[in-house]
Amino acid sequence: MGTGNAVNVIRVGKNKMTARELIKIKDIEISFQTINESDFISLTDIARYKDKNRTNYIIQNWMRTRSTIEFIGLWEKINNPNFKGVEFDAFKSEAGSNSFSLTPQKWIETTDAIGLISKSGRYGGGVYAHKDIAFEFASWISAEFKLYLIKEFERLKSAEYIAEKLEWNTRRMISKANYRIHTDAIKEKLPKHLTDKQINITYANEGDVLNVALFGQTAAEWRAKNKGKKGNLRDDATIRQLVVLTNIESYNAEMIRRGLDQHTRLKQLNIAAIALLKSLMSNDLRQLKDENIK
Repeated sequence: MGTGNAVNVIRVGKNKMTARELIKIKDIEISFQTINESDFISLTDIARYKDKNRTNYIIQNWMRTRSTIEFIGLWEKINNPNFKGVEFDAFKSEAGSNSFSLTPQKWIETTDAIGLISKSGRYGGGVYAHKDIAFEFASWISAEFKLYLIKEFERLKSAEYIAEKLEWNTRRMISKANYRIHTDAIKEKLPKHLTDKQINITYANEGDVLNVALFGQTAAEWRAKNKGKKGNLRDDATIRQLVVLTNIESYNAEMIRRGLDQHTRLKQLNIAAIALLKSLMSNDLRQLKDENIK
C-alpha cells in the first residue's frame, strides 16, 4: 500500500460479550465490535471519510436509495427469522422518491432488523452494521476505501486467529506440565505388585476421572464420537476448559494424596469444574448425571 493508506491497528479493549477495536484507514479510525459472535463495523466512522461533520446525513442519504433498501432487506430475510417483511415492502415501494427518508433507528424499530445497530455513548456510539452491510456502505462511499477496509479487516482477523492459536498452545503446554503433578500423586499410591500394563490402565482411568468431571465423557467415548478427527479430547478443548483442567488436576492430586476414593473425587471435581467454568463465564457447562459417576 502507498503512504497514507491502511496502517496500524489500535486495540481499544475487550470484554466477553463484545469486542471493540479500531482500524485506521487514510487517517480515519473505523471501529468495529463483535456482537453475538458477529462483526459489526461503524457506519458512522466510515461516513467520516465523506463528511466528518454530517455522518448522520450521509447514512440517511444512503438509506434513501432503492438499491440500499433492497440489499439490507434481502440480508435480513436471509439472516433474521423475525424480520417484518410487510413493513419492509412498504419501505421498498417508497424508496427512491423525493419525499422518502429513513433513519437507521426507524428501520430497526419498524422491521425488527438485526443487521443495523444504533448505539449511544461518547465512546463506541453511532450506527453499526454487520460487516456484509458495512462493506456495501463503504462501496457506496468509495470503492478504493472499501478495498482498504476489507484488506485491513481481514488482516486483523487473521492476526487474531494466530494470537488465539498461540494462546491455546500455551494453555495446552501448561496443562501438560501440570499433569505431571497429577501423575506423581497417582504413582505415590500405586501398589508395588502392579504390572506395567496395570499401571498404564490406572493412569488412564485417573485421566478419565478428569475428563468425565470436565467434559462429561471419557477419552474413548470422545474418540467414538469423533472418528477420523485428529488429536484427542483435550486437543479439542477450549481455552477456558484447559484453564479449568489445569486447576482440577492439582485438586485431584491433593485428594489422591488424602486417600479419597475415585467416586468421591469425581463428584468433587465435577462441582469444582462447574464453579470454575461459571467464573470464566463459559456457556458449555456440563452437569454430570448419576450414571456418569461410578
